[in-house]
Amino acid sequence: MGSGRWSTDVYAAAAGYRSATGTSAFAYSDSGARTVHDALNPHGVTVRESRDSDQHPRSTPIAILFDVTGSMGSVPRVLQTKLPELFGLLIRKGYCTDPQILFGAIGDATCDRAPLQIGQFESDNRTDDDLGRILLEGGGGGQRTESYELAMYFMARHTALDAVARGRRGYLFIIGDEMAYRQVKPGEVRKVIGDTIGEPISTEAIVAELQRSYDVYFIMPAQASYTGDAQILGFWRGLLGQNVIELDDLDAVCETIALTVGLGEDATDLDSGLVDLTEAGSAASPTVGKALAPLGRTRGALVRSALPIGFGDRATPVTRL
Repeated sequence: MGSGRWSTDVYAAAAGYRSATGTSAFAYSDSGARTVHDALNPHGVTVRESRDSDQHPRSTPIAILFDVTGSMGSVPRVLQTKLPELFGLLIRKGYCTDPQILFGAIGDATCDRAPLQIGQFESDNRTDDDLGRILLEGGGGGQRTESYELAMYFMARHTALDAVARGRRGYLFIIGDEMAYRQVKPGEVRKVIGDTIGEPISTEAIVAELQRSYDVYFIMPAQASYTGDAQILGFWRGLLGQNVIELDDLDAVCETIALTVGLGEDATDLDSGLVDLTEAGSAASPTVGKALAPLGRTRGALVRSALPIGFGDRATPVTRL
């Protein structure tokens, strides 16, 4: 997957057609579907791939997984309306080379019909198609935990990134407002993904495994049920350190993701990136600037570090701010 190029004209044409015909951008879910769309079903999937090609010789994998339970159900609808801004900033501002974007949705494996939905890495308007197939189930267990650890297990063991072979990591953004469960459970892995694992895996261990391939960020938007909750923020900071982003306005999520990638790729600094947003017609600069200020402060010096043993070309260092 990952061929083709994003076209804002194609996106606008599709949006115009939906408007003219009264069709929802989330037609699958809004039509009354109750099960995961076949294209997004993780069960039996070997890998989701982000590959280099003649058209995209230096692919940059960007995975965006969002909690769709409870008050978080509006997240994909916002993302869908902001796709042109996300691709526009990544491509026109040169924040990364050959972006390939994967969307996925997270629920609760203890009680939901759709605890995990995973699309493909795409470079073109098929990203819009994947969003439209997502089941907005709602649900959730109401106990301040969702199955984020199951999603991280899938991303750690069922994705293949050519970027890693070039000594680079991909980017994984998780948008949510609750904690992960403490363990990846063998029964849930078998039921939802189809793998057999001998024993539970601690969430800390699966995060460490995931970080061999991805820079992982957790975004908590203001409109969520547990916005600002100290226990939940502390949980994610314990797992991801500075890569926890508090966002005052969900409408700024795509600009926040794009600028975070630009910072990670050393393609811009925070001040220049905020100017880019304004020049692109976005009013999100104050919100994004506040959200990314902690990252911007800590990325003043260039650091080069190698990937862990067994991942990618060990002779090639990874460049990170």
